[in-house]
Amino acid sequence: MSSTGITSPRLPLEPKGADFPYYADKPPTISNAGWLLVLAGTVAGFAALVTPLPFEDGILSSWLRAAAFVGLPLLALMMAAPGRWKAIFRRVGLRDVMLMFGFAILNIIVSMSIGALLRNLGSVTANAGVAGAADLEGARLASFFAKVGLQLLGEELITILPFLALLWYLHAKAGLSRNAAVLAAWLLSAIAFGLLHLPTYDWNVVQCLVVIGSARLVLTWAYVSTKNIWVSTGAHIINDWTLISMTVFVAPLASAS
Repeated sequence: MSSTGITSPRLPLEPKGADFPYYADKPPTISNAGWLLVLAGTVAGFAALVTPLPFEDGILSSWLRAAAFVGLPLLALMMAAPGRWKAIFRRVGLRDVMLMFGFAILNIIVSMSIGALLRNLGSVTANAGVAGAADLEGARLASFFAKVGLQLLGEELITILPFLALLWYLHAKAGLSRNAAVLAAWLLSAIAFGLLHLPTYDWNVVQCLVVIGSARLVLTWAYVSTKNIWVSTGAHIINDWTLISMTVFVAPLASAS
């Protein structure tokens, strides 16, 4: 029988309930080598998404990339934690759906506020992929929205799995208290997530660390609060679909008026 330390004190922003999986299991669910495998799976998934191809990406290849982005980290987790890989996925109820919208709204407010501040102080680089969606119509536009949804699950996996790996290492190996380990893993995983977006935003380090990193802190809070990756994924999808819709549908109307 494994123990997940559910009696440990919680952070003020962390409701009572289920604890994070894997980090304090006795005996360990995931071995040292298992955590390395999980991290390798996230790296492989990200590489499958961003490695340039010798030909132009089409609908099929972009979908295959997104599928590998999700599938490779999940496969690694399945191999590292057989029988318990589903611990990051919990049932979704009405409260969880409401939290998805709440965290998405909070994330939009935070990212747009910080983005506006940086725009006044310097330069902010646009996301070329989102801007290009304005040229899509019909089935291609619907495919783009659907593929973004799948890809955002991959983004959650390559953030939450390293977060859990860091939580395990900092608590079980480095000896930090549970809450200190959570805070450090939360911050470090957000920084890593921001840095992964450097090519997307023309290597704008400040934008990636401050804007993207801050948005990631909010999205990870959705997981920290619920221990359910579906909630952080749902909030991420609502956030990105809203911003894409503003570019595709609202911006043309504003420019035409």
